[in-house]
Amino acid sequence: MAGTKTGGTKAALTNRSKYGSDFYAKIGAKGGKLGRTGGFYANRELARLAGAKGGRISRRVKKEA
Repeated sequence: MAGTKTGGTKAALTNRSKYGSDFYAKIGAKGGKLGRTGGFYANRELARLAGAKGGRISRRVKKEA
């Protein structure tokens, strides 16, 4: 039954009975705490410059005049 909706429901019930009713809240909180929102989120100006640079690079073949 692996990979079905019924199997998922049974697995969720098992996880909650083994590890507590807040099992999914705990693993969600772990993931949220591990995340370090960096990259372009941290530097919007850098994102703007990178997007502009990418926009200038055309992938189209130049037509001969």
